[in-house]
Order: sequence, then structure tokens, then C-alpha cells
Amino acid sequence: MHEMLKTYFREIACIKEEKIPLLSPYFTEKAVQKNEVLLREGEVCKFNYFVVSGCLRLYSVNKQGIENTRYIAFERKFATSFTSLITGKPSIEYIQSLEKSTVLTISKEDFFYLVEHEPAVNKVYRHILESAYITTQRRIYDLQGADSLNRLKWLLDQQPDVFNKVSSKVIASYLGVTPYTLSRLKANL
Repeated sequence: MHEMLKTYFREIACIKEEKIPLLSPYFTEKAVQKNEVLLREGEVCKFNYFVVSGCLRLYSVNKQGIENTRYIAFERKFATSFTSLITGKPSIEYIQSLEKSTVLTISKEDFFYLVEHEPAVNKVYRHILESAYITTQRRIYDLQGADSLNRLKWLLDQQPDVFNKVSSKVIASYLGVTPYTLSRLKANL
């Protein structure tokens, strides 16, 4: 198992060392090219991804062709289309690598088997869901009604290195502003 994932399990789930080798066979390392799409809208999500290096984004495209970035997963984060993974129904979003990345993949079947049979994985799953809920709630309440500059400040507070890893176009779609507006806001900081 990759050292970063071992550390993650130690920190989040306080996993016993003897359990780590039992989890290793369930994860497969995958090199992902910049802009590679791991899941397309309409496909059923079959994997959960742990980001070792690089970053992934989850986004949707509306009828006008405008992208809406929901989540950006940097190193040491899991990323998946949970609604599709859980329900087995087609995804309403894409998963794309924003840069050359390395991810550890685990299949839906293996992931949920481990959630049911390995307490440490169950704890990690709860942590992922709780973190997603808290992040979503903060994003809604902190950004709802906030002006564009305050939304940008919020993002920089939450993910200070976002501009080093993610394009302005993606950041703009995450904040719900145009790239032009984002450029103007950055000049005001």
C-alpha cells in the first residue's frame, strides 16, 4: 500500500499496523494524464479514488455548456461521484484530472465490502461523508449571498494553494463567476 494512504488510515482511523497489509490488495495505483476524464456524465461510477499526487475535480455541465465545479480533491483526499457510486445510477457529473496525477483506485464492490467488514475503512468512510457534508454546508452558507470577492477570500482561506494547482477557469466555475470577474477580483486582493 502506498505510504500516503497508510498515513491517512493511521491518522483518520487509528488503524492497527497488522491490518494495513490486508487492505493493500484492494487498491491499485493508476497514473492519470492531465485533463484525463475518469468518469463522464451518464456513466455509472464504479471507483473511489485516493489522490496521491496531482488533483481531480468533480464538475457538471449545464445546458448552456457552462461548467460548474463542485469539488477539487488535492493530495490525501478521496474523490468519487458518491451519488452514482451509492445508487448505481448514472452520474450527473464528470471526474477529471487537472494535472498529471497518481491515484489509488478501489472498486465500488471492494470499497463497500471493506466498509462492512473492516472498522478502520468504515471510520474512513464516515470521515469522508462527514467532511463532504460539512464542506458542502459551509460552502452553501458561507458563499450564499456573499459577494464575489468574499467568495474568493473564502476559497483562499479553505485551500490556500488553489491558484498554484488549478486554472483560473476551474476556480471561476467553482466560485460561480466568470473568468473575467475572477481576474478582476484577483487584482483587488
